[in-house]
This record gives sequence, C-alpha cells and structure tokens, in this order.
Amino acid sequence: MRVIQIHHPLTAAKVIDRPVVLAMGFFDGVHRGHQAVINRARTIADERGLALAVLTYDHHPALVYQKLTPERNRYLTVNARKMALFEQLGVDIVYQVNFASQFAAQTPQEFVDHYLIGLHAAVVVAGYDHTYGPKDVATMDKLPKYAQNRFEIVVVGEKELQSKKIGSSRIRHNLDQGDLKTVNDLLGYRYQTTGTVMHGEARGRTLGFPTANVSHDAQYWLPGIGVYVTRVKVNGKWYQAMTSIGRNVTFGEGRPVTVEAYLLDFKQAIYGEIVTVEWDYRLRGEIKFDSVAGLIQQLNQDAQDTKAYFEAHPITKLALE
Repeated sequence: MRVIQIHHPLTAAKVIDRPVVLAMGFFDGVHRGHQAVINRARTIADERGLALAVLTYDHHPALVYQKLTPERNRYLTVNARKMALFEQLGVDIVYQVNFASQFAAQTPQEFVDHYLIGLHAAVVVAGYDHTYGPKDVATMDKLPKYAQNRFEIVVVGEKELQSKKIGSSRIRHNLDQGDLKTVNDLLGYRYQTTGTVMHGEARGRTLGFPTANVSHDAQYWLPGIGVYVTRVKVNGKWYQAMTSIGRNVTFGEGRPVTVEAYLLDFKQAIYGEIVTVEWDYRLRGEIKFDSVAGLIQQLNQDAQDTKAYFEAHPITKLALE
C-alpha cells in the first residue's frame, strides 16, 4: 500500500496516473460501517480491474470548522493504526490530505474538480452521511450535481448493531463506559492502543504485582477509568494481562491518569519496549482502599478473574486483528 501525503493545493506530481475507485471518509476507528464502504469499493475495483484508493485526512475536520477542545482531539485510531487497518482491507493507495483552512475553503464544486477529478476517480464510494464541505450543501445526494457525469457514485447505507447506528460517536461513548464488548462488536476487531513501557513509581513491584507503566499518546481515546482484562503484545508475542487505567487514588488525590499492565506469568524487564494493549473486558471501576492490604487482596482477585475470563472466552481471531 502506498501512502501519499497531500498539502493543498493538489498537484499532478502527487497523483498516481491511473483510474481508481475512490473511497472517501475520515474513517476514525475504521469500524464496521467504514469497512462496509471500503469493502464495497474493493469489490468494485476488483470487478473493473482498477486500483482501490482512499481519500482521507490527517486530523479531524472539526479542528478547522469549529473550536475543538484538546479533550475532544482524540481518536479511536491514531494514524499508524488507521493505515494498518486500511492495508488489511486491501487498499492500494491512500491519499491523506492535510485538512487546513485553505483546503476547507473550497466550494463543493472546487473540491470535486480539484480532488475527485484530480485523483482520477472512475467511481467514488462513500457512506450515506459523508460530507465534503458544509453540511447543508456538500452532501452525498448533491454529489451528482457536482460530478456532472464525470464519474460514478456509489452510496453505502447505514449499518446497524442492536438496532442502533454503528458510528464513531457511539464507540467513543461505549469506551467511556468501559463497555468493551459493544466497542469490539462495533469495530469488528478488538480495540488496541500502543505505547512505550516507561519507569513508574515501582509501587506495583513492592505489592507483588510488578506492572508495565505504558505511556499513551495523548490522541488515543482510552477506555474509561477502571481495571480491564487485556492482552499485551511484547516483541511480537501476546500475553494475558490485567490493565488499570486510573489515578492510583489509594496513594493520594490529584494524581495523573496512568496505564499500568500486569502481565500474567511474565518476568522479563521490558523498559523502552513499544507494546500494544488489546482491550477485552472491564472487570471493575477504580477503588480507593483504606489499606495496602486491601489493595493487594483485590489485585489477587483481579488476577484470578482475569484468568477465569480467558478460560471462559478463548481468543478467536477477528477479521481485522
């Protein structure tokens, strides 16, 4: 898969000179609704012997269209993860546009003329609710007017789970609630974050539960505070783990949120390693204990519950794992 970064205006030198089926979207999460769009485009590309290209953006368009707080400027898939998922879906080319003011200032007609035509789109595929400019004038039902019969348009309808729309906002809400089962059902794969193992306070070691303190990119949308059943990938191998997202409230107030993973049956030193955490199930919320002894008792119970979870739920490969 080839990834091409574009800063407006688009120049011919940036474009691969061949007709493509072009899937449009920001695709945060690359969830099952997004997968339906890309898979439909992949099928059309295969039928016509064309390359499959994706037109996407380097950050959320809301950064330009409206004031976006740092709290909201977080993502289900940071860029490297999104690209990996695109590749697994069989995308040949990714055109990733820097979504800045000058790009956003285009009229819908200019966007179509400069980008959809400029990228040699033979067929454009997008979700029914995709917009490519102001929401009142840049909708999919208005795209034929701007296209002027220069390419075909395929609109993919709404995808649902449990009679509700599959969407990034719903996934973020369920992450906040710690509902990983619904999150993973909506994604079609298990939610993952990646970080570097850093030195922490080493308190877990004194408690008999040495944890890997995993730094997290500020742009990741982490699950809500609590203790989770997870798997952690170290040097290409997955290990069962229980992972806490919390503030260690037993040891004081006003502490920063940390991600601390206790890998079961694991004794290696892994400081500096880049690891992937795969989130499976929320065991409990964060508890402030009156004593260290109470905390240790609960950690022992968490470890038992984690083992029991994996015994009851053998890991099966998901489509985009």
